[in-house]
Amino acid sequence: MTATAARSILPPLSPEERRHSRSLAGLIRAQLAAAGGWLSFERFMELALYAPGLGYYSAGSVKIGVGGDFVTAPEVSDLFNRCVARQCAEILTATGGEILELGAGTGRMAATVLTALASQGVLPQRYAILEVSADLAARQRARLAQLPPQLRERVVWLERLPETPLRGVMLANEVADALPCRRFTWRDGAVRELGVALAEAAAVGGNAACGEEISFREQCAAADAALVRACEGLLASLEGELPEGYVSEVCLRVEPWVATLGKCLERGALLLSDYGLPRRHYYHRERVAGTLRCHFKHRAHDDPYINLGVQDMTAWVDFTRVAEAALAAGLTVSGFATQTAFLLASGLDGFVAEAADGVERARLAGEARRLLMPEENGRGVQIHGAHARLRRSAQRLCAAGSAPPAVSRRQFSGYWETAITLHRSMRDHHDRARLQAAPCRP
Repeated sequence: MTATAARSILPPLSPEERRHSRSLAGLIRAQLAAAGGWLSFERFMELALYAPGLGYYSAGSVKIGVGGDFVTAPEVSDLFNRCVARQCAEILTATGGEILELGAGTGRMAATVLTALASQGVLPQRYAILEVSADLAARQRARLAQLPPQLRERVVWLERLPETPLRGVMLANEVADALPCRRFTWRDGAVRELGVALAEAAAVGGNAACGEEISFREQCAAADAALVRACEGLLASLEGELPEGYVSEVCLRVEPWVATLGKCLERGALLLSDYGLPRRHYYHRERVAGTLRCHFKHRAHDDPYINLGVQDMTAWVDFTRVAEAALAAGLTVSGFATQTAFLLASGLDGFVAEAADGVERARLAGEARRLLMPEENGRGVQIHGAHARLRRSAQRLCAAGSAPPAVSRRQFSGYWETAITLHRSMRDHHDRARLQAAPCRP
């Protein structure tokens, strides 16, 4: 999609949004000039999302829900949050300790999880939140201030990861997809890096201070050694060569990020939920344009060079890379499943059945559909679990439908066997439907 095509489907920027976007564009242009006229997409994405005071997550615009740009599963329904709470209860029963949530959105999941854990008598010692967005942190404080005192007093906000390793649970919902990534293309039998340069009109002297637009464009460059190694590693695990002109992403920040989280976890579990795929699906030959997506006013598009600082920018997660990083960090991979399989195995249907009356049950059933159905986000969002030093009876994290071969099926117990069956039956049903819909070859 071209910039013109993307703009045609998006609401216009307000005067304040336009000024903000121009300011960030000016900062990026200055960085481009200092770097010789070319930046890696990773650096561009980092500035677009996290530049102090200007990046999307560092500035004060509304991001989630009505008036924002996107909605996450914890905001769709508390059914998701109650299922997460059930997992937290199992882990906390075994470990004690606390919960640390990375990027807590509006605070809705934190509020529901604490309330559910209180009803089960398994409250954490504290519920810590690490949030990079000042806007979201303010919304979290306002929501969590409404909790009863015995719950509210357990919530703390951190400026950095704790220095002392914790016991308990670490939660990260839609965090990994906002890690800045590298982009590459396959041309003439080799990997080339896709970076960012000034568009021609801007390169000849556009002046942001005078209100002129600063435009950016994609530009190829030779891939450095780190990107070549990463691409060679993932290509070696695929069947056949990629088609000419193939474009995708690789996030080299996953490994240090997971390693850092692993160091923070003395004993307990790390539960990640995000849009993503296992590697062989992520880098499928037919996925020729990658997974990079931008979100503005609840509309998705694929042009990262417009609306800078006022739109979200994400790339799906290679969960094979996450699993490899967890193993390298000394964690045990507990499993991997679609959001649908995770929620059903966690008793979502039971929560719907417990509704007080028919009206409430109908409302919850509608919310469940949004969480479960493939055309919503039941199939696109994946749940990945890893743990450190848990007894076998507490290793009931995610299903093993796409877990690495090194992970033993014997690690899984209890009702998570249901998730394994659900994950596989849904995958088989999807594959049969796809084959039935495919035209016959002559």
